[in-house]
Amino acid sequence: MIQPSDSPIIAVVSRALAPFIQVFALYVVFHGHYGPGGGFQGGAMFAASLILLRLSLGGSVAGNQFRSSWATPIGAVGVFLFAGVGIVALAFGGEYLNYAFLPFGLEQASLRSFGILLIEISVAVALVGTLVAIFDDLVEGHEHD
Repeated sequence: MIQPSDSPIIAVVSRALAPFIQVFALYVVFHGHYGPGGGFQGGAMFAASLILLRLSLGGSVAGNQFRSSWATPIGAVGVFLFAGVGIVALAFGGEYLNYAFLPFGLEQASLRSFGILLIEISVAVALVGTLVAIFDDLVEGHEHD
């Protein structure tokens, strides 16, 4: 388990900085289908903000915001969302991840934009869960170590 930092400056700055990192990460995810960025970059930034809190505040305090037991299920939800978008397109007569076949009743350009947004969100969710799970597993260790 990670011990909290002894420095109050590190604790205060990381608590103040993490929400701004998270908001910018959400911006990158939701702006990813219009320009540079997307699910991977935004998910990595969001996970980095959670890991920053774990490193500076300790695992027990940072676990109140994002529990270690949530990481793997959230990563799996992201993977299933990604696969689900592709399977829905297949079910409605298109190729895997061909957003033009998604059944949302929008014009084709809007439908493709919405499909890409769903993929960006699913990648971000999967990446946040996976990176936090990897970090927590590396930090916790095992009894035989």
